[in-house]
Amino acid sequence: MGRVAFVFPGQGSQYVGMGKDWYERDPVAKNLCTQADAVMGFSLSTICFEGPEEILRQTANTQPAIFLHSMILVRSINHLKPDVVAGHSLGEYSALVCAGAIGYEDALRLVRLRGELMQRAGEEHRGTMAAVVGLANDAVEEICREASSVGSVQPANFNSPGQVVISGSAEGVHKAMDIAKQQGAKLAKELVVSGAFHSRLMQNAKDGLRKALDNTTIRDAAIPVYANVTAEPVTKASEVRELLFQQITSPVRWEQTVLNMVRDGVDQFYELGPGKVLQGLVKRTETSVRVGGFDKYADIPRVVI
Repeated sequence: MGRVAFVFPGQGSQYVGMGKDWYERDPVAKNLCTQADAVMGFSLSTICFEGPEEILRQTANTQPAIFLHSMILVRSINHLKPDVVAGHSLGEYSALVCAGAIGYEDALRLVRLRGELMQRAGEEHRGTMAAVVGLANDAVEEICREASSVGSVQPANFNSPGQVVISGSAEGVHKAMDIAKQQGAKLAKELVVSGAFHSRLMQNAKDGLRKALDNTTIRDAAIPVYANVTAEPVTKASEVRELLFQQITSPVRWEQTVLNMVRDGVDQFYELGPGKVLQGLVKRTETSVRVGGFDKYADIPRVVI
């Protein structure tokens, strides 16, 4: 038998109604929602279930909302245990709770703060992001270096072969998009985002998170967690803390994470959380593995183990 990986989505996977079917049918889910609402001091579960969309889409709400949904799935799925875990950006916090490195309520406070800080940084230093499709990773890195002459821009997400998201100032990102099109990119499309995530423009958010990370109890992970910053497995608490700090201004090396998991014997990937974004990225990165996911309550019998 190969190894099983649980992977957790990040911002952008949210939708109004997420988790409601679990809440109505599963006492574990209901309890997690009640806890989350108490920790937040407002009804996060209502925002998940009813929206409105523009409130759910605010970064400070989106991050804890997706985290809550992923945690419902972690706690409710007992017939399948992961050997390793990873999460995309925000999803790294879900992965760390799953691996026993951070407590549920502590992580909830961290992701709420992270969302608030990132939202504020996006307002203070206006920036944008764009998807570049059809060019090699090193070509996109070179394009960003070239475009940096007019404004800050860098790779933010190496998502799958030929799919890189770039992030930075509007001038830098637009210049990089122009160069990418000239170099034969299939697509260079600006994304609707509230900030230049995973770029230097998030430095204030990074600084703001430092104290909270230092004051949070982080334990050694019980199973390996593949970190966004390095794409390599970590278990030591001190490394986990430092990598979460670095993550805010560093690219998410998702493609390499998937390849490294496969290198280490993983042949089954299950996404736990809203949507199917990561399932698509895993399939595009490594065609030989089994890929499934849990989002809605009805998914339980459908996912064949």
